[in-house]
Amino acid sequence: MDAIKFVHEQMQSERNFPEFFPGDNIVVNYKIIEGDKERIQAFRGDVIQIKGQGATRTFTVRKMSNGVGVERIFPFAAPTIVDIQVLKRGKVRRARLFYLRDLVGKKARIKEKKVMSGK
Repeated sequence: MDAIKFVHEQMQSERNFPEFFPGDNIVVNYKIIEGDKERIQAFRGDVIQIKGQGATRTFTVRKMSNGVGVERIFPFAAPTIVDIQVLKRGKVRRARLFYLRDLVGKKARIKEKKVMSGK
């Protein structure tokens, strides 16, 4: 067996996060430790990329804060992530949405994917 694959399998932990894709609007709740205090903070934004595989897999979330774009990279295996909630499914045609960095206002919106009901 490949040594790298073996190490990744040993590091893999069972995390039950919902399945999400680039273009989806999500909320990532993660722990922040300040001195001896600990709190949970939410980061809400659009997933602009999912990258890597195994223990090194990461996803990037972008949000607008006071007119300034803020991006944050989260590792899937991070113990600080409490949970992830998917708010909207985005309708996009590519895996990396870096073009959103150059867009402003309504053009920077991602259309919502229409979900067909069972009946």
